[in-house]
Amino acid sequence: MALVTPLSADHDPETKELAKFFNETLGFCPNSVLTMQRRPAISKAFINLNKAVMANEGRVTSALKRLIAWVSSNATGCRYCQAHAIRAAERYGAEQEQLDNIWDYRTHSAFSEAERAALDFSLAASQVPNAVNAEIKNNLYKYWDEGEIVEMLGVISLFGYLNRWNDSMGTTMEAGAIDSGHHYLGKYGFEVGKHDGSQY
Repeated sequence: MALVTPLSADHDPETKELAKFFNETLGFCPNSVLTMQRRPAISKAFINLNKAVMANEGRVTSALKRLIAWVSSNATGCRYCQAHAIRAAERYGAEQEQLDNIWDYRTHSAFSEAERAALDFSLAASQVPNAVNAEIKNNLYKYWDEGEIVEMLGVISLFGYLNRWNDSMGTTMEAGAIDSGHHYLGKYGFEVGKHDGSQY
């Protein structure tokens, strides 16, 4: 079982109303949010931050934001967030070739140089110690403006929180996320791991 048991979706009416956002992004309210609502101020603040960070402001598309989230989650090893990110990328219209080849974004023809710069930034920013350097910065500035870079780092930072939350909690992965994880990431060895609801 998870470190802390998720509460019913009906536990906090304000969280429940805000969580309708996830019906679009994932098709369900994630167990992470249902756990956060043990302190409703946290669940509500998190959902509002998520909505702000993931808003589509233009060239950093909703699909690209979810691919950035996947690279960040892969760097930290959080299976729960990897599955959620790839599922959301699919739901937001990421190209099939990108979904099928996300592990090979640096070399696969489905990814543009601008997308590679964004995903390299995600990988570097998600490492400990942080690996963002002048090369990463210079490559970003070839393709993206400062507002767009802020959007990207918002996604990376949001998933830094989620990666720590869900890996520490051992949050039980939902059936839809498991399906997406196996479908797109199975050939790379995706496993539910501690998120199967039986550990801890």
